[in-house]
Amino acid sequence: MRFKGHVEFEKGRLDIAPLIDVVFLLLIFFMLTSSYILQPGIRINLPKALTSEVIQKRNLVVTVSAEELIYLNNRPIALKDLKNRLQEAARENKALLIKADRRASLGKVVEIWDLSREAGLTQINIATEQSE
Repeated sequence: MRFKGHVEFEKGRLDIAPLIDVVFLLLIFFMLTSSYILQPGIRINLPKALTSEVIQKRNLVVTVSAEELIYLNNRPIALKDLKNRLQEAARENKALLIKADRRASLGKVVEIWDLSREAGLTQINIATEQSE
């Protein structure tokens, strides 16, 4: 007895539901992980002021953190090195912007202010947040 083989191919179907599930899981994964990426920088809470103005010029920025660490343009610096850099900025006629955390001591801010006045800087600004 001889069987003749007759092979028929059916047109296949692609089930798209698992593909959609995978795409949604990837979307959720990337949305959750992107919200936990921390931006590099110094964390400070600026004090609020009603009469603050927006400064458009590029300034020399001195930041005082809550732990009273001093940064010049987002890089840590010691007070003796800060004095030299402020003197260079005074020769170039730059303005100074002091960003101090609201928990930083006023004494540290005044000390930086005095250093900048000794160095010859004439335009000194203090950063604040505009209150509503």
